[in-house]
Amino acid sequence: MKKRLITYLALLTYIVFGLGVSVDVFADETNKTADQQAADLGLGFTYKVVKPENQRSSVGYFDLRMNAGQKQTAVIELANGSDEEITIGVSLNGAKTNGNGVIEYGPSAIEKDKSLKYDFVDIVTGPKEVVIPPKTMVPLNLEIAMPASDFDGFISGGIQLKQQTKEDKEAKKKTGITNEYAYLVGMLLSENDNVVEPNLELNKVYAGLANYRNAVFVNFSNVQPAYLENMTVDVQVMKKDSEEVLYDTKKAGMRMAPNSLIDFPVEMNGDRMEAGDYKAHILVTADDKKWEWTEDFTITDEEADKFNGQDVSLTQERGIDWKLIAMIVGGIIAVVVVIFIIVRSIQKKKTKSKKKKGNRKKPAAR
Repeated sequence: MKKRLITYLALLTYIVFGLGVSVDVFADETNKTADQQAADLGLGFTYKVVKPENQRSSVGYFDLRMNAGQKQTAVIELANGSDEEITIGVSLNGAKTNGNGVIEYGPSAIEKDKSLKYDFVDIVTGPKEVVIPPKTMVPLNLEIAMPASDFDGFISGGIQLKQQTKEDKEAKKKTGITNEYAYLVGMLLSENDNVVEPNLELNKVYAGLANYRNAVFVNFSNVQPAYLENMTVDVQVMKKDSEEVLYDTKKAGMRMAPNSLIDFPVEMNGDRMEAGDYKAHILVTADDKKWEWTEDFTITDEEADKFNGQDVSLTQERGIDWKLIAMIVGGIIAVVVVIFIIVRSIQKKKTKSKKKKGNRKKPAAR
């Protein structure tokens, strides 16, 4: 393929924050100004978190101590340093956990966990977009309405700020791909310092595709409004009636957001998926915490056929289908032979017909 596709490769540049770590995007090792960093990212605007009196810490995101039923307006100042009017798209998102054990605060297709009682997007509201005139600062007002009843733990999410351009929209229409640059500001809401311990519950084990390759997924949830840090997941997959490990994966240094689920993949390393009854042994540890399950699951014939047909590594290994080619060549040869026989038959008939006509025209001998 031509390199033109690379030009339109989607790049989502997040200024990511980690809870407990400062994420001031304007204080980096090069001591660049806000405008310089915005220019480096291809952004025509900068932002500033306006920290209210109930800000708990000096971090670069909102960490607010609230009361039950309290309403408050949080403000992010958006500054346009360019000579043209710009529009900023605003997206509010609850914190979720992806399959790599990384917490996502931006837009995500990850499902919400059933244990989530207070969703960030229901607590915090704001405009879908903000228009900023040239050389102007405009406040983005985010309205917070805390639940009426008391709760322990955290409500967490993120605010994505993305400049909208005509060029990106046109590129997306033509190619379906657009360059995306965005800032991401976190928000953490709590009412007290009561300690809430995270707790995990296993949901299911099932077959699927990870990065278009055969895999087994372990789906489990953190059912408490607390962060789980320093998580290690160790999974072995075996036949149901055997202790021989077929596939295994271990990953450390993972995190889980409050009241979120994770689909942890165990890849099959390019093997064909086989239907049958299996079991998975799952061990999850986090410092002094430990959860352990053994779960039976089944891969059906339909699932095996479906995922084997979609596994890119198997498709690449299959390469040229010589059986299909042989059938095609054989079919062509058969057609050629039939045509040859028909043509020969017609030619023979014509030759016989000419000979008969020639014999009739011959004069009788005297």
